[in-house]
Amino acid sequence: MATWRELEAELASRLAHASLDERVVFAVGVAERLMRVQEALPGDEQAEYTLGLRPLLNALWEAALGNPAAFGEIKHGMGEYLLSDYCHNDGPDGAGDADEPAAAAVLHTAAAYLFGAGDLATVVSGCAVEAADERSTTVDGHDDAPDEVLAAELHRQLQDLALITRHSGSLRHAGLGLDIETSTRLHRELRIPLSSGEAGAGP
Repeated sequence: MATWRELEAELASRLAHASLDERVVFAVGVAERLMRVQEALPGDEQAEYTLGLRPLLNALWEAALGNPAAFGEIKHGMGEYLLSDYCHNDGPDGAGDADEPAAAAVLHTAAAYLFGAGDLATVVSGCAVEAADERSTTVDGHDDAPDEVLAAELHRQLQDLALITRHSGSLRHAGLGLDIETSTRLHRELRIPLSSGEAGAGP
C-alpha cells in the first residue's frame, strides 16, 4: 500500500498535468469539504472569519463551473481580505484567522482563479492534509494512526481529481463561460459529489 508521502507526490504530478480549469474545480471541491467540517462544528467552536467566507466559496463554485459573472464577487471578496488585518506579514504576532485550513483553502482557491495560478491547487490540497492531521490528534495529544488518516485524505483527493478529469472536455475554457445547460449539468455531476463527505469516484 502506498504511503501518504507517495500519494502526495502522485497527486502533485497529476495536478501538474491537469488544466487550469480542472485544478480550480479541484481546489473548490477541497475547500468546500473543509468548509462543511467547519460549519458542522458546535457554535462555540466555529471560526467566525471562516464562516464569513461562505459567499466567496459559493461564488467560486459558480465561476469554476462556467459562470463568469461571479468574477466580480470573487474579486471583491479577495479585495476585502487583502485590505483586512488578516492579510499581514507579522507572523505569529498578526491575526491568524485566515490560517484556519478552510479559510486558507478558500482564499488560495480565489487567488488561483483570479490570477490563473493553478499551482495553488497543491497548496489547497495541503490545507486538507493539515486539517486531517489535526483531526487525527486525540484529546490526550497522541496521534490516532496519522499515516492512515493522511493517506485516506489523499486517496479522496485523487478520486476527486479522477472524477474531474472525466469531465475535462466540458471544463475546457470554463473560466470564459459555459452555456447554462452545461453549467447546470456540471453542478449536478461535479459539485454534489465533490462536496460530499464520501469519495466521489474511483482513481
